[in-house]
Amino acid sequence: RINRILECPRGNALLVGVGGSGKQSLARLAANISSLEVFQITLTKDYGIAELRCNLANLYLRAGLKNLGTVFLMTDAHIPDEKFLVLINDLLASGEIPDLFPEDEIDNIVASVRNEREYKDVWMMKHSGVQDNRDNCWRFFIDRVRKNLKMVLCFSPVGAILR
Repeated sequence: RINRILECPRGNALLVGVGGSGKQSLARLAANISSLEVFQITLTKDYGIAELRCNLANLYLRAGLKNLGTVFLMTDAHIPDEKFLVLINDLLASGEIPDLFPEDEIDNIVASVRNEREYKDVWMMKHSGVQDNRDNCWRFFIDRVRKNLKMVLCFSPVGAILR
């Protein structure tokens, strides 16, 4: 079932079960079956919003520019601050996380999308009558991120109650 979710366009999953029931293992197995790489944060005492934003920016570049399918696997233990959930909500709702990239990096991303010629979907964008402007290139990038970046949340109902 998890594999079918990950195979769907914009397929994200919320796995709920008691600790030790194999949620993460099954998510990793499903990602492997779907030929997706798995990314999981390494939580340290200094890990905060800035580090999560940096990791998300790297994942966006991998999924949007390099066109690599990736599963972002998070557990309830990886959320030390409720502000993390705001970023996750933005990622899941629209794909756009405010101020994730500085303006100069957005310009570089747009330029990379414009210069890209090897992918069929970029060619189709350029030849389907869609204007080649900054907003359309950015929207194309975000759409590709939403297609390639899969979010799997592994939560325990006991952990949620304790928090």
